[in-house]
Amino acid sequence: MTAAATPWNEAERLEALWAYGVLDTDPEQAFEDIVQLASRICETPIAVVNLIDKGRQWFKAETGLGVRETPLDTSFCAHALLQDDGMVVPDATRDTRFECNPLVTGEAGLRFYAGRLLKSPDGHALGTLCVLDTRVRPEGLTPIQAETLDVLAGQVMAQLELRRAIREREDAAQALADSEAKFRAIADSMPQMVWSTLPDGFHDYYNARWYEFTGVAAGSTDGEGWNGMFHPDDQAKAQTVWKHSLETGDPYEIEYRLRRADGVYRWTLGRATPIRNEAGEITRWFGTCTDIEELKRSEKGKELLSQELSHRIKNIFAVVSSLIALSAREHPEAKAFAGSARDRINALARAHEFVRPHSEVSQPLIGDTTLHTFLSALFKPYVDARGQSRVVLAGDDATFDDQAATSVALLFHELATNAAKYGALSLPDGRVLLRTRNEGDRFILTWTEQGGPPIAGTPARQGFGTALSTLSVEGQLGGRLERRWEPGGLVLEADLPATALSRRRAALKKK
Repeated sequence: MTAAATPWNEAERLEALWAYGVLDTDPEQAFEDIVQLASRICETPIAVVNLIDKGRQWFKAETGLGVRETPLDTSFCAHALLQDDGMVVPDATRDTRFECNPLVTGEAGLRFYAGRLLKSPDGHALGTLCVLDTRVRPEGLTPIQAETLDVLAGQVMAQLELRRAIREREDAAQALADSEAKFRAIADSMPQMVWSTLPDGFHDYYNARWYEFTGVAAGSTDGEGWNGMFHPDDQAKAQTVWKHSLETGDPYEIEYRLRRADGVYRWTLGRATPIRNEAGEITRWFGTCTDIEELKRSEKGKELLSQELSHRIKNIFAVVSSLIALSAREHPEAKAFAGSARDRINALARAHEFVRPHSEVSQPLIGDTTLHTFLSALFKPYVDARGQSRVVLAGDDATFDDQAATSVALLFHELATNAAKYGALSLPDGRVLLRTRNEGDRFILTWTEQGGPPIAGTPARQGFGTALSTLSVEGQLGGRLERRWEPGGLVLEADLPATALSRRRAALKKK
C-alpha cells in the first residue's frame, strides 16, 4: 500500500489509527463478542476485527483464524480500504486480485470474503470488520447478514471511540493529578501561606505553611472556618472585603491580624486573584497570606521618627519667629521688615502644620488633606464683621500633600497680605474669588480681587512678594503665572501641572 496506490494520505491515516492506542493491546470481551456474533449471523467459520497498520494487518479480535496478525501483502482487507462501502468476494480463485494469494492457494484455502470499513469520525479508514469462509458463496451475504455486518462495524467503531475516550479521560486525570502534585509541592515550598477556594468562596485547600503557622488541625479551617483565625476586631472587615470580591470578581486584598500557633496575633497581608475560564466565569480563587509584622513595626518606627522630626521643625519655626521679634525690639527701624518676615515664617509654619505627620493626639481638626481645606485654613484670618470669609473658594478640589504645601502657602500668603494692604481686602466691602478647575493634566487657580481701590495700570515696580510668588509657581511647582491689573483689581492665574499638588496623583499619572 504505497501512497501512489491509495486515494488518501497514508501518513494521516496511520496517525489517525495510532491515535486510538489500540494496536498490540490485549483481547477485550466487547470486541470478541462482536466477531462471535458476526461469525454466527453470517454463517462463516472466520470473523475478524482487522486494523491495517504499516506493513501488517493486526487483529483486535478474531474467531477461527488462530493468529493475531499477518503480513499486509496477503491481506484481503487492504483491498477493502479502496472500497467506500467495503468489499465482497464470492470466489477468491476467480478474482485476479487474490487468485495467487497464499491464503487462497495454500492450506488455509480461503474462498469467500465480506468486509465492512471501520472509519474514524473524520473519515479515515482504519481497517475492517470482515467474515471469511473456505467455501465459495456465489450468493454472497443475505440482506439480513449484510445489514448485521454494517451494524456490527458501527459497534466496533463505537467501542474504539469509547476506549479512546476512557483513555483520554484517564490521561487527563493523571495529568491533573500530576499538575496538582506539582502545585502542592511548589505551594508547600513557598514562605507564604497559600490557599484556594471554589467559585462561591468555599475554602478547600491550604498549604503546609498555613498549618505550620496557625497550628490548627488539617481541614479545620475549610469553608468559613478561616475567619475565626483573625483578630476579633478584624473579622467583620475581612468578611466584608471577601464578600465584595466574590460578588464583583475584584481582586481581594486586606491587612489583618492572624493568630499564630502560640496565640500571638501578627499582622498579615491577604491577597487573592480569581481564575476564569474562556467564558469569563470564575472557576477558582487562589490566594496568599504574607506575614508583614516586621514591616509593620518598621513602618511604625519610621512614623514615630517622622513625627518627632516634624515636631522639632515646628519648634524651629517658633524659635525663628521669636528671634525675629526680639531682633525687631533691638532695632526699631527694622520693625516693618521683621513683621513681614514673621508673617511669612508663620505662613510656612501653618503649611507645615497642615501636612506634617501627626500622632492621634496632635492631629489638627481641619479636615481631610485637600487643596480647598488647606486654603480655607490659610485664609481663616480674613473675615468680615459677620465672621464670613472674605476669600471665597469655588470650583474643583484636589488631593493635596506636602509636595506642594510650602509653595502654595507662600503664593497665597503673599496674595492675601498684599490684598489686605493695597488691594480688595484693604476696603470693608472688598472680596476675593479664588476659582480652581481641573483641565485634564493641568490644574488652574484664578485669584480675582473685587471691590478694592481703583487700579490705574500695571505697577511700575515689582516687589519681593511678587518675585516670591513667581518663584513658588514657576520655580517650585513647574507652572506658569500670569498677572492682569484690571480696573476692578488684580487677576492672577496660576497654571500648574495636575501632578504638582500631590505625590499620589503623580504616581497614578505614571501608571
